[in-house]
Amino acid sequence: MAKARRFSTDPVVTFWGATRTVTGSMHRIDACGRTLLLDCGFFQGARAESRRRNQGFPFPAKDIDAVLLSHAHIDHCGNLPNLVRQGFSGPIYCTSATRALAGVMLGDAAKIQEEDAAYLNRRRQKSEPRIEPLYDGRDVYKTLLRLKAVRYDTPQEIFPGLEATFVDAGHLLGSAMIRLRMDGSDSERSLTFTGDLGRPGLPILRDPAPVPPGDLLISECTYGGHTHEPVEETAERLGQVVRQTADRGGKLLIPAFSVGRTQTIVYFLHQLMRAGQLPDLPIYVDSPMAVRATEVFRAHPECFDEPTLRLLRADPDLFGERQIHYIDKVHDSIALNDQPDPCVIISASGMCEAGRIVHHLKHHIEDPRSTILIVGYQATDTLGRRLVERRPEVRILGRTFSVKAEVVVLNGLSSHADHGDLLRSLAPLVNAVKHVRLVHGEAERAAALAESLRTTGFLDVVIPDRGESAAV
Repeated sequence: MAKARRFSTDPVVTFWGATRTVTGSMHRIDACGRTLLLDCGFFQGARAESRRRNQGFPFPAKDIDAVLLSHAHIDHCGNLPNLVRQGFSGPIYCTSATRALAGVMLGDAAKIQEEDAAYLNRRRQKSEPRIEPLYDGRDVYKTLLRLKAVRYDTPQEIFPGLEATFVDAGHLLGSAMIRLRMDGSDSERSLTFTGDLGRPGLPILRDPAPVPPGDLLISECTYGGHTHEPVEETAERLGQVVRQTADRGGKLLIPAFSVGRTQTIVYFLHQLMRAGQLPDLPIYVDSPMAVRATEVFRAHPECFDEPTLRLLRADPDLFGERQIHYIDKVHDSIALNDQPDPCVIISASGMCEAGRIVHHLKHHIEDPRSTILIVGYQATDTLGRRLVERRPEVRILGRTFSVKAEVVVLNGLSSHADHGDLLRSLAPLVNAVKHVRLVHGEAERAAALAESLRTTGFLDVVIPDRGESAAV
């Protein structure tokens, strides 16, 4: 990094998203006379609260000079088009695979917003205000033009005196930890942002790289205090759930994020079918976005681990296209609800807040033969969270339904590091990190990890509130 002039003030980070919750990742950095964001994610939760939080920013969008994007999940990138719509005109840095996936994710997010707004407007009372999407396809197009791809492990000058390095986080295709080197008032300062840290041992992606040191470490803590079940047990349980639901004559509904989680589930189902451990029943991936995302996965084998690359060489049908049906058209999706025979339907969104899964749940949640398989983290105030909590009744698209379908939770498929993984990743930095701030975790999860980090020897571990700042 070329030596630049020192600045009169030291870098400061302000936490504006994913504070004491797992959604809406967004952190503002003021450094070197510039302002940038780490992520600009969609807040997901109760509909009214989500709209309020996503609609406006706690700063003028035009004041942001650049965005550094950790990965393409919607809770990390989903509000970028709104930022652009409100006046942001700077570059957005991310890896090549993230740039490709973001095009899929953001295009789908705009489409879902437009469709959901139209659906709710058709059913609103005349006295109620008309619902408008936060952004549309034109805003997404303008956003994608701002994305600039960077290579892993290659320092990138963002502004004079400020340099970023993206390091493989192993969480999602293209996901990255971000290390910033910044000029301060009297010396160089550094910050490391884990983004979402991946889980070692999962198929398809490489394991996370070592976490880079930094004066300030901003770490996720989604599964603080929790230990995932072994991957092998998860695959076995997945097969059991499929067989049990088929034996009852029901449908297995799997709400799953179209990018990452869907491909992992398809991988496991494909392997179970090859081993003869599943009954002969149709498996549908009902998500246009999942179809496009799977194509992106195929185009980026440089992110795959060695076992997956060996499988690809032996069997190019890694994602099971010969046995698994990918649904694109709306009328084909609707037809699935009238199909009388057992089947598996994998559909977005992962927290059951939007998309086609909502309509499948509406049709089958009161069928005791069917199963709803929850395979990922469910944020507070989401429909998915209410299902995990075994609420006897839930609201779906403005109507109340009794939950008669079986609800099964299978967290072993999570692509997030669990408590032990996080400790093993962060402990080597105990003498290299001055300050730790824990984000992207609910208060109880964050407190569990904070206690363990302090016991390990980290001296300054804080769980920031929204709007709280920290000097680097």
